Amino acid sequence: MNLLRRLSCLALLTLVAVPQVLTAAPLKIAYSDWPGWVAWEVAIQKGWIKQAGVDAEFLWFEYGPSMTAFAEGKVDAVMVTNGDALVTGATGTKNVIIMLTDYSNGNDMIIAQPGIKSVKDLKGKKIGLEVGLVEHLMLLNALKKAGLSEADVTIVKTTTDQTPQVLASGQVDAIAAWQPNAGQALKAVAGSTAIYSSADEPGLIYDTIAVSPQSLAQNRADWVKLVSLWNRVLGYINNPETKADALKIMAARTGSTPEDYAAFISGTRFLSLTDSAKVIASKSAGFGSLSASTEFANEFNVKNAVYKDSQDVASYIDAKLTTEALALANK
Repeated sequence: MNLLRRLSCLALLTLVAVPQVLTAAPLKIAYSDWPGWVAWEVAIQKGWIKQAGVDAEFLWFEYGPSMTAFAEGKVDAVMVTNGDALVTGATGTKNVIIMLTDYSNGNDMIIAQPGIKSVKDLKGKKIGLEVGLVEHLMLLNALKKAGLSEADVTIVKTTTDQTPQVLASGQVDAIAAWQPNAGQALKAVAGSTAIYSSADEPGLIYDTIAVSPQSLAQNRADWVKLVSLWNRVLGYINNPETKADALKIMAARTGSTPEDYAAFISGTRFLSLTDSAKVIASKSAGFGSLSASTEFANEFNVKNAVYKDSQDVASYIDAKLTTEALALANK
């Protein structure tokens, strides 16, 4: 799994904002190592995209460089979390979310030393995490639910790829990390446990495809055709008769094994087009709404100085494209 699924705030803020360059065909899409994004490899390898009449090129990056490529106008779209779509936009490169692939459903974890059984037990403890990233957001929400606040714990600034070592060294009582670092931490410290995870916060972290407004306006029909393939991709992954082949394809793209990738998938809640359309349309105040989830990330980003000015969340979401793609898929 990609160690840079979420880029550090400082790195994000160094992205150079340049005018978005309209790219000629094919559509260029930057993607990286996260199950909901690697799933597109099935459509690529099976030739479904060409069959749908779409000329698209998927370009493989580490997560941070994928956003840099988008900011520099080298690609038409990038696969990012909903919170990072805001960060990219706030630094000068506007984008519009056209679909949801999934939400994290356990791959992001708070892992504690032996003897710590719940979030309440973290009071007065040291927690290693990368400040300003989604794990920080998840921790604050977990503390709030437990009747605690950030003032009740000590945050130890730790890069995510170092969290397993920091936990094993005993420097902290708990860490917050995503896979594969979370799994490595659990293996490194006998008796350690995941006391909270993104499975406790369904919808806190949505994974998306975000497109430049220019490309979306110029190539909307092609984007609709592309998104309409998503249910076919999910069907191939979920069908017992084809799942092994899907895992083989996805693992090959990431340099892992089908067995390892199956474990990563278990912490990912894939969203069908029908599921996504409901989440996008929802006006609820909970994380079952893309707008509410993204607004929550927006407030967190401003409070933690990820960017200065609050973003117009509605302007980052195309409320209709997924519905259009679903209608095309059902023809």
